[in-house]
Amino acid sequence: MTSWASIAFVLGLGLLAVDASAPWWQTASFYQIYPRSFKDSDGNGIGDLNGVTEKLEYLKEIGVTATWLSPFLRSPMADFGYDISDFKEVDELFGTMEDFENLVARAKQLNVKIILDFVPNHSSDECDWFIRSAAGEEKYKDYYIWHPGFVENGVRRPPSNWVSVFRGSAWEWNEQRQEYYLHQFHKKQPDFNFRNPVVREEMNNVLRFWLEKGVDGFRVDAIYHAFEVEADENGNYPDEPRNEWTNDPDEYGYTHKIYTVDQPETPHLVYEWREILDQFQREHGGDERILMVETWSPIDIVMHYYGNETAEGAQIPFNFQLITNLNADSDAYHYEYLINNWLSKMPSGKSANWVIGNHDKNRVGSRFGAERIDLFNILLLTLPGCSITYQGEELGMLDGYVSWEDTVDPQACNGHEADYMWNSRDPARTPMHWTNGKLAGFTAGSETWLPVAADYAERNVQTERGIPLSHLNVYKRLQQLRQEPAIQQGAAEIKAVNGYVLAVERYLSGNYVYISLLNIFEHIENVNLNDVFSGLPSTFQYALVTEKSIRQLGDKVSSSSITLMPYESVVLRSTTTI
Repeated sequence: MTSWASIAFVLGLGLLAVDASAPWWQTASFYQIYPRSFKDSDGNGIGDLNGVTEKLEYLKEIGVTATWLSPFLRSPMADFGYDISDFKEVDELFGTMEDFENLVARAKQLNVKIILDFVPNHSSDECDWFIRSAAGEEKYKDYYIWHPGFVENGVRRPPSNWVSVFRGSAWEWNEQRQEYYLHQFHKKQPDFNFRNPVVREEMNNVLRFWLEKGVDGFRVDAIYHAFEVEADENGNYPDEPRNEWTNDPDEYGYTHKIYTVDQPETPHLVYEWREILDQFQREHGGDERILMVETWSPIDIVMHYYGNETAEGAQIPFNFQLITNLNADSDAYHYEYLINNWLSKMPSGKSANWVIGNHDKNRVGSRFGAERIDLFNILLLTLPGCSITYQGEELGMLDGYVSWEDTVDPQACNGHEADYMWNSRDPARTPMHWTNGKLAGFTAGSETWLPVAADYAERNVQTERGIPLSHLNVYKRLQQLRQEPAIQQGAAEIKAVNGYVLAVERYLSGNYVYISLLNIFEHIENVNLNDVFSGLPSTFQYALVTEKSIRQLGDKVSSSSITLMPYESVVLRSTTTI
């Protein structure tokens, strides 16, 4: 069996240091952990913080720089942790604050940075702040968005036609206060009123608390929902205009979202939080603390989150272009456009990021086909900037089947059985596959909170470690290549060779040229690289192959004639420097 270490020797590759002057996050490899589904340490079938700590060395094995942890704070779990009742306490389901502190300490030993999921748009309705707000306590009465609604012909109706992401009216009547409160998500997730400066400072203090605990940054959840249009002089909110493609008033798409997302004040909230992080760094030293923000907004709006002429924003406004705009039929020209469009619109001096999967979307292999798993990992890890991988994508995990009876995701449960699979996020959240043993090695218990996917015996860490060209070993090899100066610091050119093949060139003066070739479809393709890029060396060798390849690592090939098998993706390295 050929080892990657021996291959690195053959190709003259080493794990070279990143330019010390570059911020640590700029070309980092981020890894999202959904703790409920990562590793269970106590046998109750639910992943926990000690399970994460137990597997931190695995993150080092696969070349991860930092991990973003989905919520583990105190919560009634109506939306599995995104409904927080105490923003400064660990939920006992996941462990204790001591467990978290131990996790951070172990991560620092391993030089793996910890990113906390910060959920500012809403709390749980069981949060003490909401309970006090519903009771009308003076300090808390405007912590949330309240409105009495309207009475017509003796019937009370909500303040506006706004629709929840989870279906139905975004307004819920509170009997105690005799008013409606706004919830853009679950009715147990009331929206904060960020026009109230006391609320803003409350959430600022949440950031400061966790910075003191040693986190290296925050992933900010659903930021584009943080503000709604301001109420008019009478305290009322306008209806949103209708969308014509659905006649179901409970469907989120029933209205055109012009008043409930992407309000102009929202990026400035992120600028405030960036200043809090920067101030903490000035006072405490250490590496730069970062913000990663989730916004499913038009690209021109996303760019505002980087900052403006007078304020710094998020270092990493998530780039969801490849998620929202690609599908299984997209050709290479579409890939080229989306990648270059982000790079061209990005403000000067900022860094790109690339995301293709997360806990809210079907897994990459299920969306695009299992034959393209390596393709997307190669693309993600050889483009300029940082990458974000969702747990299990390095193994090629696919969506697990979750029956209607086993479905727990409120986004699906609030709908209908006939189309629940279209709305459910559960299939991408099934437990991580560690071994080919009982329940995929996820738990020592007898059951799991969601069913383990049926293909776990084939797609798991233990099995794939022993297969030279498994998805896992291809991913690990990519992380080695990612340390090369041309890929860490070099320029990039992304071009469609034709409708079927995408090429990514990475180059830096005095170093080797690297070219990723991605055959998106089922045809055999022959590529003349000299027709695509100018000034190339005449000879390349294979720096990475996959199980679809007929060539071997280290094989030499002319830049004028490279044959790609169906769905094959490779990385080539020039035999001479430039």
